[in-house]
Amino acid sequence: MPRASFDDFFTGPARDHLMRTVREALAEDGADVAGNAVFGVRDVLRAEIIAKEDTVLAGLPLLPVILAETAVLEPGAWKTSAYAEDGDELCAGTRAASVEGSARVILRAERVILNFLCRLSGIAALTRSYVRALEGTGVRLLDTRKTAPGLRYPDKYAVSAGGGCNHRKTLYELPMLKDNHIEAMGGITPAVQRLRSRLGSSVPVEVECRTIEEALEAAACEVSRIMLDNMSPEMIGNMLDRLPPHVEVEISGGIDLDNIRSFALAGGKRRADFISVGRLTHSAPAADFSMRTSR
Repeated sequence: MPRASFDDFFTGPARDHLMRTVREALAEDGADVAGNAVFGVRDVLRAEIIAKEDTVLAGLPLLPVILAETAVLEPGAWKTSAYAEDGDELCAGTRAASVEGSARVILRAERVILNFLCRLSGIAALTRSYVRALEGTGVRLLDTRKTAPGLRYPDKYAVSAGGGCNHRKTLYELPMLKDNHIEAMGGITPAVQRLRSRLGSSVPVEVECRTIEEALEAAACEVSRIMLDNMSPEMIGNMLDRLPPHVEVEISGGIDLDNIRSFALAGGKRRADFISVGRLTHSAPAADFSMRTSR
């Protein structure tokens, strides 16, 4: 699946959320009393953004977005130059971008820029490792909603930059019946029936299943996708050929870099369509970038 460009990804509600998040990040820092004391309104700087470790770049198009919002708070001119693109693999010491212009604008924006760049590149780099572990299997890597509060869209964009696929940016993108829904309704069949009675018989539905019996019941309900949750590769292998070929299968739970390939290769004639990994966004270590300035 080709990844969306930054501008394609951040449209509509995603763009609105992003702009609110950027403004809130700048508001958290408040006024730069040190920078404004040292530099006047006409002072200029040049800054270079450098990768301090091997990583996968994600979030670089945020650079002009953050600077533009900063300039609303601290008026001043600036311009940026990019030397890499999101999704590029950077070696330690690689220059990713530069900024020239108002010293006050650049220094007030510095930490917000680096915070986004470090987090998103860390997610992209971890995602790339998982994508490589799946090469040749035909199974696609999905993220989850286990993202930092307020950073759902940037986190998922970073997964896309790393080569992964996005699964449910919002609860309304794909109605999904999880264990709590199913237990409250007394089973998979009544839960699916209730959902379809409210949303229509043609709405796509995903059902989380923890046993072979639950998966077969979900398949009998003609759902769109079945999530096999917290099953062993052996259980999944026994399950896959028993499920209708038109029903998508997602594997989830307990997946890491050491075992993802064994999960992907589980089964006989059939393999799963997707493997979802929460740690892509909830446990990715931040990448290390710095901003070096000169007059």
